[in-house]
Amino acid sequence: MVEHVQVLIVGSGFGGLGTAIALKRDGVDDFVVLERADDLGGTWRDNSYPGCACDVPSHLYSFSFAPNPNWSRTFSRQPEIWAYLRDCADRYGIAPHIRFGTELLGADWDDERRRWVARTSRGEFTADVLVAATGPLAEPSLPDLPGLSTFAGTAFHSARWDHGYDLTGKRVAVIGTGASAIQFVPQIAGRVARLDVYQRTPPWIMPRRDRPLTRVERRVYRAVPALQRLMRAAIYAGREAFLPNFRSVRVSHLAQRIALRHLRSQVPDPDLRAKLTPNYAMGCKRILVSNDYLPALTRDNVHVVTDPIAEVRRHSIVTADGTEREADAIVFGTGFHVTDLPIAERLRGRDGRSLAEIWQGSPQAYLGVAVAGFPNLFLLLGPNTGLGHTSVVIMIEAQIGYLRRALRHLRATGAATVEPRPDAQRDFVRYVDENMRGTVWTAGGCRSWYLDPTGRNSALWPRSTWAYRRLLRRFRPDDHEFSLRAQPKAEVPV
Repeated sequence: MVEHVQVLIVGSGFGGLGTAIALKRDGVDDFVVLERADDLGGTWRDNSYPGCACDVPSHLYSFSFAPNPNWSRTFSRQPEIWAYLRDCADRYGIAPHIRFGTELLGADWDDERRRWVARTSRGEFTADVLVAATGPLAEPSLPDLPGLSTFAGTAFHSARWDHGYDLTGKRVAVIGTGASAIQFVPQIAGRVARLDVYQRTPPWIMPRRDRPLTRVERRVYRAVPALQRLMRAAIYAGREAFLPNFRSVRVSHLAQRIALRHLRSQVPDPDLRAKLTPNYAMGCKRILVSNDYLPALTRDNVHVVTDPIAEVRRHSIVTADGTEREADAIVFGTGFHVTDLPIAERLRGRDGRSLAEIWQGSPQAYLGVAVAGFPNLFLLLGPNTGLGHTSVVIMIEAQIGYLRRALRHLRATGAATVEPRPDAQRDFVRYVDENMRGTVWTAGGCRSWYLDPTGRNSALWPRSTWAYRRLLRRFRPDDHEFSLRAQPKAEVPV
């Protein structure tokens, strides 16, 4: 039996839960949240590796309408963020709407009936509106290494951490030095026999200004919520003030001096320090924050390997210089499919083509939220809405606001569908690309996951979150195309 709902939401992380809560607040109860796992939380459920934490301050990395006065630290760790999301689901009555263990296999737009037809691992749904809230950090990316399939030891990605495998006393190879690796490397370095960290490009690392929040602070925030909102506003302003460091390669040198001083103070060995010194503008790749990663690399049992990997063998890894290093386990800290989102293969619009076919390697969307030719489809954290300086929850809330206004417009006008006009979408993409020119993300001298296969930065928003929120504050009917509701077919006389 096919189940029909007004709104079908895919994913139960910040985006999916935020959308569900917004619908509830607008009096809409006819919705379902599809979640392929057995619990909610998205990224903050999946990334349970040792040391996992957020690099955005706690007060800012939460819904504006649901502050948490009980954060234990200025930068929250994974278990607390995951618990916060589950609490929000319970508090706003979202849990009954979630279908766990239900993966979206594909969704096609039925133009005749003006609805989406979604195939899942547990049956079929139809929906008037489809919200893709899977996020950009959902599908781990693994490198295509020769011989990897022959490796006889244990291998896993940081987002699929094997908690049943004890690394104690093992020879471990870590491939990748991104945001996840700099958090779990210090946690495992002290208990493994040998740790080889395979580094392709050294990251820029800033000090982590983290500390426990005192009982007094938490008590004050519970008693006077306005003070926590004030603290959130102050953190927001401070983060936005950091944006000029990305807007100009020249300005980014100011922050680089702080990072280089941090490196010098934590790595006394000049040879190792040289390996860990980036040769590109700060911000070209994601800026990382850590106080314990660099010291972990100075341990006697830790070795930073900068030669490219030539092949993987049954019990070892061989680099291009011919050196063979034995390994019992490989841990990949190699990031995610961001500009090649797997869900793009599963969504087909009016002409039967998938998002992936439309995008051809370079994702584009109106306001990063909607795509011409895909009626009643809304993307959360879609193309060009990622950030390098502050909380993506701000972007998510702005996008949910656009969704709410679009649905209200449909109800007010009696229209059945809404989608952006192709020219409006082109204008927005042109606006983004013009603002991206000259930034560290495109002119910083590095190759990052921000860039898609065409070389375009289709991952990040190049301006302030204030500018983005202002852009989405008003729904613009003239930028959209609408259609009326499908009329039932008349019976043919016999």
